[in-house]
Amino acid sequence: MVVMTTTASVYTGDGRLTGAPVVSFTDVSKSYGTVRAVSGLNLDLHAGETVALLGPNGAGKSSTLDLLLGLRQPDSGRVELFGTTPRQAIEQGRVGAMLQSGGLMEEVKVRELVKLACDLHPRSLPVDEVLAAADLTGIADRMVNKLSGGQEQRVRFALATAGANDLIVLDEPTTGMDVSARQAFWSVMREQTRQGRTVLFATHYLEEADAIADRVVVLRQGRVLADGSAAEIKARAGGRRIVFDLDQPAGEGALRELPFVISLEVSGRTVRIQSQDADATVHALYGMGFYPRNLEVAGLGLEQAFLAINDAANAEEASR
Repeated sequence: MVVMTTTASVYTGDGRLTGAPVVSFTDVSKSYGTVRAVSGLNLDLHAGETVALLGPNGAGKSSTLDLLLGLRQPDSGRVELFGTTPRQAIEQGRVGAMLQSGGLMEEVKVRELVKLACDLHPRSLPVDEVLAAADLTGIADRMVNKLSGGQEQRVRFALATAGANDLIVLDEPTTGMDVSARQAFWSVMREQTRQGRTVLFATHYLEEADAIADRVVVLRQGRVLADGSAAEIKARAGGRRIVFDLDQPAGEGALRELPFVISLEVSGRTVRIQSQDADATVHALYGMGFYPRNLEVAGLGLEQAFLAINDAANAEEASR
């Protein structure tokens, strides 16, 4: 399948995109005093991708986005957007951004603020179209300083999509939105990628990354720790999740004797286990005289996989 944009990408048989990258980080590093925020980062993004950027606090997500948008310059390495500098790509109207930092103009109406963004954009869209896409039509005449947190987020989204951008960068975009608003927001984002645009978003809502992103990039200490589909990230973490209840509270000591246990959590009568071999663990559980109730065995969710990968990296670093 070919995604038709000014930077064409082609899906290969394994589902990956090839072609000239929309975004390219090449050996990029950035420090703030003695703190290395980004360390030799290599990362390419392609047209038509929805990419989730994950990582614990201090992993370098915000610094990576700042470098991508030209808000900061790398100490070494190169950042390119559409084969040119971030500044040039932004001046050409090819990039829209929705960031956590920065306030909104007050004492103006929502329509007035969005119209200003449309008027200033080199590749502007009709203001009514932008308002409708951000679900702001009904509050277009409301003053910006009278909005709720979720409504402010939708205004920021409208400002980021005031023109026909080829790349949309979102930092914690659905913070403050209720469930229905979040669903509507991601419906609009899916339409953006169907049109060949690239969407990059940083989030702490890992269930969103699991459900929305077709690619997940996990950062740690300014480097790529894992990069693949959500399914690939979960497979890399290994193991399965076992959850059950016991008739009587059990101590962790006996349960830790179960084979292939990676992690164990006991909360009252409820036990949660991550196991490298769930079948063997459950078999041994019965063999030790335990009688689990409400037994569930499932693959790891993205959140559990993210924690497992990060914990493994921490353990490896500690052993050096």
